Amino acid sequence: MERIYYHSTNRDLAPHYTPPVTFKDALFRGLAPDEGLFMPKILPSLTKQELKEIKHKPYSDVAFLVLNKFLYHDIEENTLRYILEKIYDFKLPIEPIDNITYLIRLDQGPTASFKDFGAQFMAQMMAHLKTDSSDITVLVATSGDTGSAVGEAFRDLEGFKVYLLYPKNEVSKIQEHQLTSIGNNIQAIAIDGKFDDCQALVKLALSDNSLEFLHFTSANSINIGRVLPQIVYYVYAYINIARNSEPMVFSIPSGNFGNSLGCEIARRMGLPVKKIIIAVNENDEFPKFLNAGSYQKVSPSRNCLSNAMNVGNPSNLARYFDFYGGILTKEGTIHKQPNLENMKKKLFSVSVSDVETVDTIIKMNSKNNLLIEPHGAVGIYALQKYRENNRAEPAICIETAHPAKFPEVLEEVLHTKIDSPPSLLKYKSRSTKVTFLNNNYIEFKSYLLDNK
Repeated sequence: MERIYYHSTNRDLAPHYTPPVTFKDALFRGLAPDEGLFMPKILPSLTKQELKEIKHKPYSDVAFLVLNKFLYHDIEENTLRYILEKIYDFKLPIEPIDNITYLIRLDQGPTASFKDFGAQFMAQMMAHLKTDSSDITVLVATSGDTGSAVGEAFRDLEGFKVYLLYPKNEVSKIQEHQLTSIGNNIQAIAIDGKFDDCQALVKLALSDNSLEFLHFTSANSINIGRVLPQIVYYVYAYINIARNSEPMVFSIPSGNFGNSLGCEIARRMGLPVKKIIIAVNENDEFPKFLNAGSYQKVSPSRNCLSNAMNVGNPSNLARYFDFYGGILTKEGTIHKQPNLENMKKKLFSVSVSDVETVDTIIKMNSKNNLLIEPHGAVGIYALQKYRENNRAEPAICIETAHPAKFPEVLEEVLHTKIDSPPSLLKYKSRSTKVTFLNNNYIEFKSYLLDNK
């Protein structure tokens, strides 16, 4: 297999040419030197025969098939198999909504969120590939679930210190307790601002040359190490649901767009994907762009029930632009328009209000006997909107978090108690610790230096 290198989404903007890097370099750098995001120069292929042979195999086998194509030259096959079998020891329940529509639950991991798939993989890859004796400082901006998933994945890993930045008023009580109770080498920081503010602070620190001695990387989906494992569950869902190798529609709740990007990569590798529905809440910058061709980030981002999607300027949109021939900087400036017509052929996006979200939660519970949380509801409603003007083709909706992470919302609208799984109950016995900071880079930088 050909070795895969990674280049920056800003490679054509940088004043000096930045050569492509290996997976290890991209993993530990997080952000490219020119502040772009790392992208694979080529994508390997998934053949029809491979998809047929992997059907009904354990999830870790599917993960090995996909990820070994990217990592063949970076990590030994036996080691990769061992890591994947170790971290993916939980199930992915698949539930029918109707005879052509399915829901796959990605909420059975150690923190009850789909973020566990990427965070667990990234932490183990870093621990295995780390050769420098210096500590690595991992910076994470989170709108709810990323922080706890990354914190739990790196908890007690020697040689790593992790800072979790979250908007102090925009996560659920359970999410906040998760974030602030991991402890040990994990520090939670509540920022007086929005998720986009947290993300901006992280990006500023990553590009601050005066802080290079702290050996920064990011565990957000700006890191390619978080994105690659998110290809796998689309392959797994397809091979376990598709009946006759027909193309399927995927409806994906989307905030920073790393989740849906996994599906885009899977499609480009050969997975039969008819359409990718990028379902967003009232932060509607992408549906408007797809319709009009002009991009205007939502600033400040709008606070919605599906809080993990309260993102007004998705980082991974730069990778989408790159795939479709365009250039978008981290500030949200278009330097080169992507092929918009081609985007529209492959992608559909719709903004879902809180009212529509709650209505979907109630309907799914009463008519389909399904318990879903706000993010999953956004994905299901977006599929319904897509089908208003398209054939009712086979579709898979993604449920990204366990309903028990949002008891305040669900218990109010469904009038029933929501039970917590063991993955959430474990946090109740832990004490919490949090640092409060203003939305100010100088203050954040001082904090990092004081705690180095």
